[in-house]
Amino acid sequence: MENKYYTRSKISEAKFRHLVRCFALDLTATETAVMTGISLRSVNAIYLRIRGRMAEACERQSPFSGQVEIDESYFGPHRVRGKRGRGAGGKTIVFGILKRGGQVFTQVVPNCSKAALLGVIRGHVKRKTTIHSDGWKAYDGLVDMGYQKHHRVNHGANEFARGKSHINGIESFWSYAKRRLARFNGISKATFHLHLKECEFRFNCRHEDLYQTLLNLLRSHPL
Repeated sequence: MENKYYTRSKISEAKFRHLVRCFALDLTATETAVMTGISLRSVNAIYLRIRGRMAEACERQSPFSGQVEIDESYFGPHRVRGKRGRGAGGKTIVFGILKRGGQVFTQVVPNCSKAALLGVIRGHVKRKTTIHSDGWKAYDGLVDMGYQKHHRVNHGANEFARGKSHINGIESFWSYAKRRLARFNGISKATFHLHLKECEFRFNCRHEDLYQTLLNLLRSHPL
């Protein structure tokens, strides 16, 4: 019978659902290959394609509103001795937006300039939204752009919260993503975006049955 989740595939639908369940349980490709009887090469290829569908779903999110937190983070090797500044040492720079109590959106950016970060904000945060950030100068002018309020915390002065002004939510996501990605012992730049979006998707679906959510996604957007 035709596999409605993976078109033109020789893998049966039952075996493919088993693979998706392993993926949802966050098993490695090696573990999944052993459990399903599918070759490791095929499992790795399917895992990447599933991550691609996750990334597409994340990009279809509606712009955030209400109370949102913004922050940038750096993924990759430890800083190189003698190199200073944001993103020093060849790290990949990721910008994140988190709706408090809701979902997160991430995007790899070339740098932490005002043009790069505000461009992402304009595309993914509705006007008249209250934004929380640290004191990075690139965030200057958000109220002038039409955002309702902009609250900052000054990390440079060891200020991490002032009442409801903080970015603890997005920083918690960074911590989760880095812990999860560390288990891969190095990710190539070619596939980093897909692994990052997988972290985003898993976080956004943390209150759902991920296995069923993935089946629904692949039913409407088959591989």
